[in-house]
Amino acid sequence: MLPGFADPILDSQRAFRAILDAMDHPGRVVELPDSQEAPVPLYAATAAVCLTLLDFETPVWLDGRAATLEAVAFLRFHCGCRLVDEPAQGRFAVVSEPGSMPPLGAFDPGSDESPERSTTLVVQVETLVAGRGRRLTGPGIRVEARLEARGLPDAFWRDFRQNHGLFPRGVDVLFTAGRQLAALPRTTAVEG
Repeated sequence: MLPGFADPILDSQRAFRAILDAMDHPGRVVELPDSQEAPVPLYAATAAVCLTLLDFETPVWLDGRAATLEAVAFLRFHCGCRLVDEPAQGRFAVVSEPGSMPPLGAFDPGSDESPERSTTLVVQVETLVAGRGRRLTGPGIRVEARLEARGLPDAFWRDFRQNHGLFPRGVDVLFTAGRQLAALPRTTAVEG
């Protein structure tokens, strides 16, 4: 069993601040603390997000590639989370193979009365580059931001434009690449 954060309190606080910074500024690429090893095939940033945001009350869906024995044991031991079989059952979803991920419509968008009950996706991509790629506009972005998340299928961007149209419902997405993280909240409009 791989250890979690080296300093559970300080490292989770650092990771939480970085996640909030990314959510507050869609398209910004932030680095998460490098204080834990991640079980294969999870990236360090994916493991840090899970260690920070998941607990025993959080149902989590893992795609087929992420559901390794090591990753499942790591999440159950360190987070205490319950794993679910269907994407729509998860409050969080970990996608380690974006090329074969279900459409965003397969995840829970929440309801008009409880939009906060939607799924948050953690999607592992090859690389994250701020300043180029898709044009992003919306809350937290002064004029525009650009984000390149290499490794996503084109269908993801079409699905996300539809997801944006569901507001206040819809899923939020956290992209991870190595120790890096960028956020794409449902409030963000994507062009290109």
